[in-house]
Amino acid sequence: MKNINLTKWRYVSSAISILLMITSLAIIGVKGFNWGLDFTGGVVTEVQLDRKITSSELQPLLNAAYQQEVSVISASEPGRWVLRYGDIKSADTEQSNVDIQQALAPLNSEVQVLNSSVVGPQIGQELAEQGGLALLVAMLCILGYLSYRFEWRLASGALFALVHDVVFVLAFFALTQMEFNLTVLAAVLAILGYSLNDSIIIADRIRELLIAKPKLAIQDINNQAIAATFSRTMVTSGTTLMTVGALWIMGGGPLEGFSIAMFIGILTGTFSSISVGTSLPEFLGLTPEHYKEQVISDTP
Repeated sequence: MKNINLTKWRYVSSAISILLMITSLAIIGVKGFNWGLDFTGGVVTEVQLDRKITSSELQPLLNAAYQQEVSVISASEPGRWVLRYGDIKSADTEQSNVDIQQALAPLNSEVQVLNSSVVGPQIGQELAEQGGLALLVAMLCILGYLSYRFEWRLASGALFALVHDVVFVLAFFALTQMEFNLTVLAAVLAILGYSLNDSIIIADRIRELLIAKPKLAIQDINNQAIAATFSRTMVTSGTTLMTVGALWIMGGGPLEGFSIAMFIGILTGTFSSISVGTSLPEFLGLTPEHYKEQVISDTP
């Protein structure tokens, strides 16, 4: 195995990661999120129109009729659209259907309302609370697993890399003000598992080297662990990125937020596992002594 000196690169990239993480937290605090209808409540209506009609024709009419930004998403068939808007002053879906037909009357096309549903603000609040609880439970379970599996200094590197990846994804959605809905939340939970997988592979290799080569400096151990797992990490991340990229391109509007969140999470997860995940335990004083076998005396 070739010994590659990555110490300087790891230190520089870790410093950059910390600065970007602080910036990301500031962006989240200042701009906040553009919460989707799953959390705020609203109306979701599916309509069937002439196939020749485009979203650029629908959007201005609906925005003017409802005096707000209406999300127009192409559905599974040509001419089929999903309309999402936040006006829920009336839960009367029949009246909502009439309003849509009147709003789209200038198109001179038959408007067929296939289905319409209302998400109330109480349901949206409950979904937000349950989503936050799911994220908290996932983090606590991961923390418990890392504490059991590794010495706390090594576990802290994997945990910090995990938080680092989630913050980056959340900051992107806060900065761009893309809609944050349940599919994006599902992507964040998926990123937790994916990032943890990369971090554990490298941390496990570090632990093996700490036991096998107790006289080797921690910097060299980290470099060897990265070199030993680098090809595996790149192949795994590369194939997953290709899959997510195909989902992003071919999945359309409904899966766009999920795909973008996963794409960013995989990139940052690979980066943080190699840089922050290995540098932090080193700064906290991890040494081979922490994994040295303790001799238990037989004397009472």
